[in-house]
Amino acid sequence: MAMTPRDRAHAFCDRFGLRVPILQAPMASASPPGLAAAVANAGGLGGLGALMSSPALIADWARTFRASSNGAFQVNLWVPDPPPVRDAAHEAAVRARLAPLAGAEVPDPGAGPFTQDFAQQFEALLAAGPAIASTIMGLFEPAQVAALKAGNIAWFATVTTLADARAAEAAGADAVIAQGSEAGGHRGAFDQADAETQLTGLFALLPIIADAVRVPVIATGGIMDGRGIAAALTLGASAVQLGTAYLRTPEAGLHPAYADAIPNGETVLTRAFSGRLARGLRNQVTEAFSDLVPAPYPVQRAIMVPVRAAAEAAGDVTRMQAWAGQGAALAVAEPAAALTTRLWAEASALLA
Repeated sequence: MAMTPRDRAHAFCDRFGLRVPILQAPMASASPPGLAAAVANAGGLGGLGALMSSPALIADWARTFRASSNGAFQVNLWVPDPPPVRDAAHEAAVRARLAPLAGAEVPDPGAGPFTQDFAQQFEALLAAGPAIASTIMGLFEPAQVAALKAGNIAWFATVTTLADARAAEAAGADAVIAQGSEAGGHRGAFDQADAETQLTGLFALLPIIADAVRVPVIATGGIMDGRGIAAALTLGASAVQLGTAYLRTPEAGLHPAYADAIPNGETVLTRAFSGRLARGLRNQVTEAFSDLVPAPYPVQRAIMVPVRAAAEAAGDVTRMQAWAGQGAALAVAEPAAALTTRLWAEASALLA
């Protein structure tokens, strides 16, 4: 007999030490340990988006989390790209376009590096010993997969296509996170050059992947309430991952102007903030690149530093890097633990 959605969710929770099949998305710009601990204490899975975190910060985050919760958490790493091809003239044009938004000349970001050392981050992850290691933008190498298994750390791989889901399963992933095009933040496409062509919505992508792989599937992208959770589980997911839904919680610690704008703004896909395709609120920065290609990742992110700083200092969301998914209008200001508990109660009632 086929498992019911509730049975599948309960099996997932039993396997990964949860009480609620809700994962807090590991958002690099909005995953403080207090938010993760609140979700974990409500029975879900907390998360650290470690893209910009040094090994020391990863260790400190894990210690702070464990001081507030005995629950489970994931640490998410970005699989690195090859070094970008630099174009000084193009970068100069990008900096000139951004100068009015920064309120000053935007300096050349230099030679870099602009990212953390991935190998050192991975070693810090192993030392921190989370329940889950997750990836986005690609897959761990075989030796890294073996190290995770030796450390009893499960691996969840973010995918945006059926081909990537199959590749993740073959590489040893314990679950795949199916990211629909509705999701806020960065697209998890393995080949970023083709990211604009890999925009399948969650509720089309989810059953295709669920029918094709044997590992559990976690649904993410546009899920904001119990209706979305119940729908995702009905379509084959074993759990859901929520990002935008948690952005207005007090534990997320967003600038008030950003938090207040989430339910009222329009979201767009853009490469303006980092050079990678991502979904956020339409604003002056996204419009500034309507006719100019940004610099490649991670150069564009480095060029954007003074614009982000000026926007934060002024509390001006029209210049902020304000990630949000297509369900943003449903975001509510509610403590994270209460939100987690309420959403699962709503979904459970619908699934009963």
